[in-house]
Amino acid sequence: MTGGSLNLRTGSYGSLQQHLQNSVALPIQSTPISARKPPKMLPPGSKEKEWIILPWICKFCGRRKVGMLLLLITSVVVILSIVSILNKDAPAGPEINLFSSDHVWTMVNYSIKSPSAFVYPFVSVHNHTLNLSLSTKRVDAADLPVQTQSPSIIPVPHPCNKFSLPSLQTDKKRTGPRPCPVCYVPTEQVVFYMPTLPSKSPVLKNLSYVIEENSSSNESTGGFVFGGYPSLNQRNEYFDIKESMTVHCGFVGGKKPGQGTGFDIDYDDLVEMDKCHGVVVASAIFGKYDVMQQPKNISEISKRTVCFYMFVDEETEAYIKNSSGLDDTKRAGLWRIVVVRNLPYADARRNGKVPKLLLHRLFPNARFSLWIDGKLELVVDPYQILERFLWRKNVSFAISRHYRRFDVFEEAEANKAAGKYDNASIDSQIGFYKREGLTHYSDKKLPITSDVPEGCVIIREHIPITNLFTCLWFNEVDRFTSRDQLSFSTVRDRIMLSVNWTVDMFMDCERRNFVVQAYHRDLLEQWNAISASRLPPSSMETKESLNKPSHQDRVARSPPMVAKESLNKPSLHDGVARSPPMRKLPVRRKKSGSRKHRTRAVNSKDAVTF
Repeated sequence: MTGGSLNLRTGSYGSLQQHLQNSVALPIQSTPISARKPPKMLPPGSKEKEWIILPWICKFCGRRKVGMLLLLITSVVVILSIVSILNKDAPAGPEINLFSSDHVWTMVNYSIKSPSAFVYPFVSVHNHTLNLSLSTKRVDAADLPVQTQSPSIIPVPHPCNKFSLPSLQTDKKRTGPRPCPVCYVPTEQVVFYMPTLPSKSPVLKNLSYVIEENSSSNESTGGFVFGGYPSLNQRNEYFDIKESMTVHCGFVGGKKPGQGTGFDIDYDDLVEMDKCHGVVVASAIFGKYDVMQQPKNISEISKRTVCFYMFVDEETEAYIKNSSGLDDTKRAGLWRIVVVRNLPYADARRNGKVPKLLLHRLFPNARFSLWIDGKLELVVDPYQILERFLWRKNVSFAISRHYRRFDVFEEAEANKAAGKYDNASIDSQIGFYKREGLTHYSDKKLPITSDVPEGCVIIREHIPITNLFTCLWFNEVDRFTSRDQLSFSTVRDRIMLSVNWTVDMFMDCERRNFVVQAYHRDLLEQWNAISASRLPPSSMETKESLNKPSHQDRVARSPPMVAKESLNKPSLHDGVARSPPMRKLPVRRKKSGSRKHRTRAVNSKDAVTF
């Protein structure tokens, strides 16, 4: 024991080696200690006891071994005293409470102070077992215990610290955006990375919302009753961030969101939505435009603790009942189906912006949310996505940037070319922003990497500043066009001028790693009809039985080849990023070398058979 290492992991409170170095040193002597010479600090009366005990020790061990025996006893006593001191001073181990409601389990981890620290289950710096307590009783958010002291945390390198994005190999046969590798924390560990406390909201601490009965428009600047017709003066005041603010944020004219405001929801559904205290995954399908996709690769802890909500209208509800089925608990797979009535807008795309941007109003008690468009299939666990794009980066709002366009003016022209909205409305919106100071994107805006998001996925923490951002973003969608990519940068940049906060924009190939994009239902039906019309009658039944896509394979399978004129026709539905690629006919390559001469010989009159 005179050399080597104890191989102990260094913790936040120091290792056992450090405690020993700061405590009593234990020298090992090479010569035995005389048994007849008592220590200088022996208490009175110890000399007589020594003469009684020592003869018995000498009788069994011999005089030469008495010194080593006394040294061994002294060492044991000192070590035991050190261990008792360490046990007394050691802080309580981390505690994980799982508490549930009637709807969903909620996990709160009181041991993590920052996402960069990781707690190993059943191990601590003092080799004490962690206290893991499970509670199944119903607990309200107000009854949660408050952390009063720094817990025992073991800082270790993050599992993805050594991960680097490999060079993407270009495939000439597969053009367009593709997913890229992403490093996720394993599902059995990722919950330990959830921050204990909410992120700080700069400047803004209290945010409330305008509720006005019978509001009416007093300007010709656009807007709808659902948004409350905020004036241009109010719009400008909202970008001046204060500690307490009251802003327009939809749902104007009712008691609470979903009750008499437009976008009305059944009372039973609202009660269940209020019970979501942790993570919410939400999506929406209106006008039965999309085929509902079931999430994949979801862990058991996420199935118990994450709320999965799909908002639909009555038309889509009827389609789901006929296609995939809907049980008595209003569930279809992992999704809880919420039927929305009295839709506030005639445009289904604008109705979809209500749950997309105002989830904090529909789920007032949720802490994190993940929005995915109805055409997307989630293929990664929600906790892994939150850790990768929020907790690891210490950000509160994340969205992917567009894979090709970075400039708002280019995005506007692309929307007009694709017929996503009428050209006059797009020109009016861009002209308004240009008069306010909108410029083309350039390197001068770095570290901002883009002005155009790919808005089909939003990852956010529900804190006042992010809630304000989505409220003001929704007000732009309510006032101008429903193309939220056009108004994103204006709202972001004006908030950045007032407070130190921004939106994290990650690469689009990373987004495509955890969601798989499908095509809208009407396009799929159109392609199937065109493909069926081109098949001979005798082979139609065989072709349909062999190549009929299942519900899960419908996303990954490429669409059949269609006519060129049907591909170039712009879609009238929101969110179609590009037309489906046509299958290229095989092209014969010109051969060279010996094969070239062999071909000529075969095709000539003097061909030789090999």
